[in-house]
Amino acid sequence: MRQLRRCSWCGYDEAYQQYHDTEWGVPCRDDKTLFEFLILEGAQAGLSWIAILKRRDQYRRAFANFNVNMVAQFSEDDVTRLMDDKGIIRNRLKIQSAISNAQHYLTVQHEFGSFSNYIWAFVENTPVVNHWTCHDEIPATTTLSDTISHDMKKRGFKFFGSTICYAYLQAMGIVDDHCIDCFKRL
Repeated sequence: MRQLRRCSWCGYDEAYQQYHDTEWGVPCRDDKTLFEFLILEGAQAGLSWIAILKRRDQYRRAFANFNVNMVAQFSEDDVTRLMDDKGIIRNRLKIQSAISNAQHYLTVQHEFGSFSNYIWAFVENTPVVNHWTCHDEIPATTTLSDTISHDMKKRGFKFFGSTICYAYLQAMGIVDDHCIDCFKRL
């Protein structure tokens, strides 16, 4: 039986392969999922994505199943609770930024009708499809991620620099960076 060719970054880890095969690079316009990944990508800053991916269920539990309205109302007591939660990355600045980012997310939703409308407008509602032959060609940042990150920082978002932004764009399918020999290529 012939083995599927995947992007090399997911290697042989089953969780990584499942994520690659079913989510990464699939265009997402669902505000709940877009919020979930905003929180997860921010938590990932400075760490490996697999470290966050393997804690995803704990993040769902800790962050009210990524209900943006609930997270936006988290208090200092919630920050303390989350700092004691061994299932997530216990970094006070990341936890506080998740709460603050939820508040800014709601503001963007109100202004644009949805966060999806806001983020997809940067690419005129059409995924950017790149043509990389191997993973080593894929940049960590682009002009697009610089632009979006800068705009989100102006809106008050934290832990969303250009590198995290680009990873977010890839994950949400706003940018398709599946290598040309990957079976998931659009």
